[in-house]
Amino acid sequence: MKEYQTITEISGPLVFAEVDEPVGYDEIVEIETPQGETLRGQVLESSEGLVSIQVFEGTGGIDRNASVRFLGETMKMPVTEDLLGRVLDGSGRPIDGGPEIVPEERQDIVGAAINPYSREYPEEFIQTGVSAIDGMNTLVRGQKLPIFSGSGLPHNDLALQIARQATVPEEDEGGEGSEFAVIFGAMGITQEEANEFMADFERTGALERSVVFMNLADDPAVERTVTPRLALTTAEYLAFEKDYHVLVILTDITNYCEALREIGAAREEVPGRRGYPGYMYTDLAQLYERAGRLKDRDGSVTQIPILTMPGDDDTHPIPDLTGYITEGQIVMDRDLHSQGIEPPVNVLPSLSRLMDDGIGEGLTRADHADVSDQMYAGYAEGEDLRDLVNIVGREALSERDNKFLDFADRFEDEFVQQGYDTNRSIEETLEIGWDLLSDLPKEELNRIDEDFIAEHYREDEAEAVQAD
Repeated sequence: MKEYQTITEISGPLVFAEVDEPVGYDEIVEIETPQGETLRGQVLESSEGLVSIQVFEGTGGIDRNASVRFLGETMKMPVTEDLLGRVLDGSGRPIDGGPEIVPEERQDIVGAAINPYSREYPEEFIQTGVSAIDGMNTLVRGQKLPIFSGSGLPHNDLALQIARQATVPEEDEGGEGSEFAVIFGAMGITQEEANEFMADFERTGALERSVVFMNLADDPAVERTVTPRLALTTAEYLAFEKDYHVLVILTDITNYCEALREIGAAREEVPGRRGYPGYMYTDLAQLYERAGRLKDRDGSVTQIPILTMPGDDDTHPIPDLTGYITEGQIVMDRDLHSQGIEPPVNVLPSLSRLMDDGIGEGLTRADHADVSDQMYAGYAEGEDLRDLVNIVGREALSERDNKFLDFADRFEDEFVQQGYDTNRSIEETLEIGWDLLSDLPKEELNRIDEDFIAEHYREDEAEAVQAD
């Protein structure tokens, strides 16, 4: 262990110190202040004779008389199956009043890159109980599917709903013999939000199968860069060594990126788009690409990162780069929220690129893909007709067009709208879909196999609507 009293500069969350021996990148540092307080940090940059250190707890109380100790190892997460049911702070220390963690092992939080050859292609369904996701933008084990939201929208309510409802259906043969766990990583949230999260976890019993990492808004920004890595390291341990199916929910990625920008400014780096670091794409990819499945393991890591788009701008660097790396997105809509739709998921700009591989024959029902395609087409046509109604009025539309307008209204009110406490099975979701599609003329169902129409189309309901 090397110890120095050679601090030359303190800038924001960074401390610069002179050294006379090589110091490793990402090496853990302890800084002892003149008041006797010990703070933890990490080497951010190392050059000959000088290192920059990011301090997790902030640089308050540090002056040039402080002692700097280099521990000779990178940051590691103490992992054990007993972490399930525990609440930790953003640095991985227990804050739930429980006992200290007795780890089975300690794993590097950077993780090991998954060899592409060793990856198993994601194609097994995760049921979230949310129709707008399960029916229209299906989540698949090993996928990374972000939620694009905005300030003031109820993305936290949706995240909690998914956390307590998500399961691997029994008929998914790949799910047999493996348990389901949720890792919840919160970055930069308020104390009020943290209280809501914990109250919901405890009320519903979801905490028993979860590990919660809490980085609050008044915690140091530097800690936010560590929190998701601790969460993902825990997820990888449970998935690949204990055979759990792990769902990782990270909120809010925007706060994480703001921390990157703050650190970049303190290092006087040349900024990229809108002041964010030019390496932000690489940094986000290091997080998102830790989702996946391995050929020789039963477990899986699935990610749902949540980000709030500044100004609801989907061209902002954070959602833009996230969209490049991940396999789709779930988009929350402010207009639907103002109408009282819960959850306000707009399925038209939403997308799950792996949906077709995770549904169909041998999983739930083979008509899933056809129903989804037809509802997309019907809802999109209804949305277009709403614009036309604003110009010519509803009376000027044909009977056919009015049916599509009614379909769009019912789709929002009955399919998307379900509240945050309703848990729908995929069978219930598809039943609602067939109920809505039976309001459309049979000849308009041009995206569904005739055999499925013959089996599920409700002729009597359609005739009753036509009679009206």
